[in-house]
Amino acid sequence: MTATQSPLTTHHFAMCFTSTPRGARLARRLCGHRLAAWGVPYGGRAHDTITLVVAELCANAVRHGHVAGRDFHVLMSGDPDTATVRIEVSDTRGELLPHVPLVPPAPPAVRPGLADGGRGLLLVQVLADRWGCCPRSTGGPGKTVWAECAAPGMETPGSPSWRSPAPEGGGEDHGVGER
Repeated sequence: MTATQSPLTTHHFAMCFTSTPRGARLARRLCGHRLAAWGVPYGGRAHDTITLVVAELCANAVRHGHVAGRDFHVLMSGDPDTATVRIEVSDTRGELLPHVPLVPPAPPAVRPGLADGGRGLLLVQVLADRWGCCPRSTGGPGKTVWAECAAPGMETPGSPSWRSPAPEGGGEDHGVGER
């Protein structure tokens, strides 16, 4: 948060997820739900872009940052004043830093078009306004891969049109929510 931002004008969502494909899917879904609650509607270009970036960063955390018994952490914050959403995905493998290949990997010759990897950070690089990697600042060893995306139309918390999202899953918060 910058000196000009206030906790009252900035949205926050933070949660740990199991380092599994199911955890990555849940992170994408919950981040998408949170964006809609912040005024970035489902089906809109900004919503689709941000949820795709979240999905790619979480998939990379599971595939390349997995350590048995350790979760990955997602922090998503939105600033209506700058119409920007920042996504931070932290894992516990600090020695494996992300890099973007200069050219996309070629699909396997045996089954062209069915390769399922190697393009995630290329998507993040194209879709995000900025992205990068830094050492994990809290919660132990590892790294944080972050990206910032434009989110026009995001509502300010507390404005007349803004509504606080209801917790999912039987009314229990499960750590999901505004700070």
